[in-house]
Amino acid sequence: MRSSTTPTGAQDVSAPRHATSAIEARRQAMTSLLQRQGAAVVLAVVVLVAWLAFPRFGSADNLRDLALQSSFLAVIALGMTFVIISGGIDLSVGSVYALGGVLAAYASQWGFLAALLLPLAVCGLIGLVNGLLVARTGMPPFIVTLASLLFARGLLLAITHEGATTYKIGSAAFFLHLGRSTFLGIGYPIYIALVLFLAGGLLLRRTRFGQSLFATGGAESSAVLMGLPVTRTKITVYTLNGLLAGFSGALTAAYLESGVTVIGVGTELDAIAVVVIGGTLLTGGAGTVIGTLIGVLLRNVIQNIINQIGTLDSNYQSVVSGGFLLVVVVIQRSLARSRIRR
Repeated sequence: MRSSTTPTGAQDVSAPRHATSAIEARRQAMTSLLQRQGAAVVLAVVVLVAWLAFPRFGSADNLRDLALQSSFLAVIALGMTFVIISGGIDLSVGSVYALGGVLAAYASQWGFLAALLLPLAVCGLIGLVNGLLVARTGMPPFIVTLASLLFARGLLLAITHEGATTYKIGSAAFFLHLGRSTFLGIGYPIYIALVLFLAGGLLLRRTRFGQSLFATGGAESSAVLMGLPVTRTKITVYTLNGLLAGFSGALTAAYLESGVTVIGVGTELDAIAVVVIGGTLLTGGAGTVIGTLIGVLLRNVIQNIINQIGTLDSNYQSVVSGGFLLVVVVIQRSLARSRIRR
């Protein structure tokens, strides 16, 4: 009688393969989850510990102040998210941010529209020039934006007579409402930042521009071969970054009621740090705006905890932020390498 292979035998041979595939799929899912949501988990743990350890941390006043202070950096970091996803970097945003505040205060003597439009026009123009130089000439973003940093800071010093003149918000009383008024106990800058992040998320995930942005940052040569508008995408993200930095400066001026000349020093590094902590890859091609928002909150929560302790010098904020950023970058590279190997 002729023998034949039984279905049971076939199942026994293929079962280990199916099990291996399932394990590999779970590993890939866990790696992706850690890369995208790791900062959120850390934020939740840090907030819980701070809530239990410091009674004042959970107070309504402290949480409102924390959210308000986060909103100004969040607006800057939103623009930086788009730039880094495109595979670029922008070192000028700190100086552009400070310039936007000074221009807003200077123009406030001519009313609300002047106080808002002048910083947007000048800072947007700086971003446009950055984008044109990076996209059209192929110059390294590091060099281009470093030059813009020096230009923006120099222009600020020229306007303020080497920092000796501090412009106050004059007759534009309505402009002050942007920075100082509240609704339901929450400051307007918080609402503005949330609206901008919602719009940024939709732009990134629901439009062709967002698809082009991810493709440009992930594999620029492939994006060119696909016929995507790589040059236009780069110009757009740098212009948008300049606009958001200038707008954040204007909001800060409205909050402080003056154009403070010393702000913005090192802000570009803070913006890059929170974007990377939020899961956006420095190499480009991957990132989310919600991750950036989580990164901003995590940084400011850590700073708030250091202030709550009281016995630590403020310089420890930079030490903690730098160390945390280093750990995040190392983890990101390890996760990326493990995904490539698989």
